[in-house]
Amino acid sequence: MPQDSFRFRCSIRVRWSDCDAQGIAFNATYLTFLEIAQAAYFRNLGIALYDPQGRRYFDTATVKATLEYLLPARVDSVIDVHWRIQRIGNTSFTTLAEIYDRASATLLTRAEIVYVNFDSENAVSRPILADMRRLIETYEATGSIIPIDDLHELSGVARASDKDG
Repeated sequence: MPQDSFRFRCSIRVRWSDCDAQGIAFNATYLTFLEIAQAAYFRNLGIALYDPQGRRYFDTATVKATLEYLLPARVDSVIDVHWRIQRIGNTSFTTLAEIYDRASATLLTRAEIVYVNFDSENAVSRPILADMRRLIETYEATGSIIPIDDLHELSGVARASDKDG
């Protein structure tokens, strides 16, 4: 998928602690890269994803992750994680991500992750609020971000304090 088909991108420098002895990013580290991008995506929309109060309304649990490793990311390189939500169901949403080496613009990894909106207090999935759906769908379709104050169902969800990485 062309990089410009993603509205959101998050840049990450690969650290030595992300790598094996050969200086190549360890396979499980890619899930960390994707979690960083997920939090940054929602922060970009104005949502503080890990806020305890907000998690009473919207909290994610990974239910499926598929990664396709094409080429390795290497220590001290900068990678760009391109991220999108491609489908929203009743209780779940599916994301597509592609990780590129910034210097060469080479595609390194593709990922599809399915998350469920999770009620951790009762250990069950729960519906995605209509306003959360509207926020995501508007952003993915137009690139516009609806102010959280205009989304009344999200009044209990914490707002992100900064939109930088």
